Formats: sequence, C-alpha cells, structure tokens
Amino acid sequence: MEQSPPEIPQDEEPKYGGYSRFEIELEFVQSLANPSYLNHLASQKYFSEPTFVAYLAYLRYWTRPPYLKYLTYPGPTLKHLELLQDERFRQDIISPDLVQKLAADGAEATIDWHKKH
Repeated sequence: MEQSPPEIPQDEEPKYGGYSRFEIELEFVQSLANPSYLNHLASQKYFSEPTFVAYLAYLRYWTRPPYLKYLTYPGPTLKHLELLQDERFRQDIISPDLVQKLAADGAEATIDWHKKH
C-alpha cells in the first residue's frame, strides 16, 4: 500500500520525538543534498535495502507544490533525490571520486548563482 505525503503540519498533529512527520521527512530529504551523506548511506548498505529504495521513491513528493517551497536547497536536494532513483547511481556513490565531483558541481552552481544574483 502506497503511503501519501504528510499534510503540512498542524498543531494537533502527532509528534515523533517532538517533531511532526513533515518536519522529519523535510530534514531527511534536505540531507540528501550532501554528497558525503549519500556516501555514508551507501557505505552502510542502505541503498541495497528495497524498503529504503522505496522510501526514496516515496520522497519524490518533495518535487511538487506545496512541499517544494519548504526546501532550503532545492537544487542539490532534488538533483540528488532524482539521481538516487537510479540503481547504478546508488552503487556508484560509494566512490570518493563521485562524491568529490558532486561536491565540486554543487560549489560551482552556488558560485554561478551568486554571480547572477
């Protein structure tokens, strides 16, 4: 059974460790912007777990309104979320060279954005 995205939090929503499901999923999906964290997840074999891969697919709801506006770094967050849908990328992210390339690409994109704005 497919789970639906969480509602935008209301005061009466159940809390998990003091946080709403929305807040927990927002924090997790934003952590995917960090190439080193992706490498850590790969080193811990999360990407070989079918339930975790299904969770990554479920998180694609962050690519759509109204959720999209809550992302602090939508560019790298959504880019990496999309790349994580590919099995080959989930295998390759264990490579320090790929981690370094993603980090360099992110830094370059940030510099380019600041030059334009």
